[in-house]
Amino acid sequence: MRVLITGMAGFIGHHIAEHILKTTDWEIIGLDRLDYAGTCHRIEEIYDRSLYANRVKFIWHDLRAPINEYVYEKIEGYSIDHILHLAACTHVDRSIRNPYECVMDNVIGTLNILEFLKDTNVHRFIYFSTDEVFGPAPSGIKFNEWDRYNSKNPYAAAKAGAEELCLAYANTYSLPIIITHCMNAFGERQNSEKFIPSTIKKILDGEKVQIHADEKLTTIGSRHYLYAQNIAHAITFLLTSGKVICDKYNIVGTKEVNNLDLAQQIAQIVNEPLDYELVDFHSSRPGHDLRYALENGKLEKLGFRYPYDFDTSLSNTVQWYLNNREWLN
Repeated sequence: MRVLITGMAGFIGHHIAEHILKTTDWEIIGLDRLDYAGTCHRIEEIYDRSLYANRVKFIWHDLRAPINEYVYEKIEGYSIDHILHLAACTHVDRSIRNPYECVMDNVIGTLNILEFLKDTNVHRFIYFSTDEVFGPAPSGIKFNEWDRYNSKNPYAAAKAGAEELCLAYANTYSLPIIITHCMNAFGERQNSEKFIPSTIKKILDGEKVQIHADEKLTTIGSRHYLYAQNIAHAITFLLTSGKVICDKYNIVGTKEVNNLDLAQQIAQIVNEPLDYELVDFHSSRPGHDLRYALENGKLEKLGFRYPYDFDTSLSNTVQWYLNNREWLN
């Protein structure tokens, strides 16, 4: 079995690659342009030559351009079985500063890999989308896979646009496409601009941590924080379960946590005090939403269970950063 992973040097892409290497005998072809979000240091840390010799191939390509003849022939020479499309602009603030670049990465990049997909015989193509396409979730509300879009920033809109392209190609060309919506991921080797590693660094440096709240500073922003290895397990489940069809699936996680509780829990693990302030999330970061929430029942009905609970995953992640502080820079 061979799997092509676009964005393999990215945060979630390398965790999926690590999981595949450790739990299967599959071969992996990584496709990446190695920008700010992708680094070979991640691949270097998960790749043990003595254990995984000849199981990983890497191809440099920027998906903002169509897959050229050289790359096409190189990929096809390995006769791939599945494609996992994770290459994307993943940061809301960057999408607000440069919407054009975000659309090129997420919409045009997806179009180009879909054009490549048309000429293959892969069994399953998974497009990795986000909870943010649904917009803010009021208290007590969780969105199902096929609920309407309500994008609040260019990142969410670009991911929603790419989803629609996937559906169009699935319907027009009868392609085996699966769409996943994933919530806020965390884990080892995440970009230091993300909330958990940036909070660890600020606590260690004695800096103030900003916690997003509503305009009155009475309701704290919350997320379902999802361990990257739980995502990896869910993705391989979707690839191997005979019950999965061309459809959309939410990957949610085990626990909803508000950001103040999360920062306090991190401070307890670090064993340092938390200096924080509540800020109006929309004034400080326009385009961001106070709460996201998705229903998880669809995967559960198929028999999937998340192997790692939130508290243990968070503790392990924080301890990893304390032992690998170069990843906080």
